[in-house]
Amino acid sequence: MNKKYLILLFLLVVAAVTRLFPHPLNFAPIGAMALASGAYFGRNIWGFLAPLGIYWLSDLLVNNILYAEFYNSFVLFTPGFGWLYLSFAAIIVLGSVILRKVSVPRVLGGAVGASVLFFIISNFGVWLSDPDYPLTWSGLVLCYEMAIPFFRSTIASDLLYSGAFFGLMEWARRSSYSWSWGEKTA
Repeated sequence: MNKKYLILLFLLVVAAVTRLFPHPLNFAPIGAMALASGAYFGRNIWGFLAPLGIYWLSDLLVNNILYAEFYNSFVLFTPGFGWLYLSFAAIIVLGSVILRKVSVPRVLGGAVGASVLFFIISNFGVWLSDPDYPLTWSGLVLCYEMAIPFFRSTIASDLLYSGAFFGLMEWARRSSYSWSWGEKTA
């Protein structure tokens, strides 16, 4: 495994640990973790297993330490986890497609795209599973309307964490102390 992947894995773990610190609702590194994984790992098995595994481990900590009072026993998966992980996987694919070449406009577009994908997929899952929302078109619209306040934090965190992820990865790649990224050199 080359050093680029080790640095990315380290950043994924650090980002996942930040979920344990107090933060506003939906202000989390999840979208940026998936976007960077897609960009740097690509759509190979590690591009999905590494970030999803790290995300799942952080979920175990968050759900069984921070939110333990909401559950009767140890929680492996929360209700609706499938929709969250599906959105995470979709963002990995997004990152692998639009961030083959990293640039500021592409990272910004990817971060906004990650927020939108998460919003659409996760809230669709809420609509399907929450009895407060009737399974009608108006119920779906209501579910998305009720989620708009959370979208602000999602987009802010995706922009901030994506800037940090890609900025650190590109700094490491270009620094005078850099190492082989597995790329051909002239």
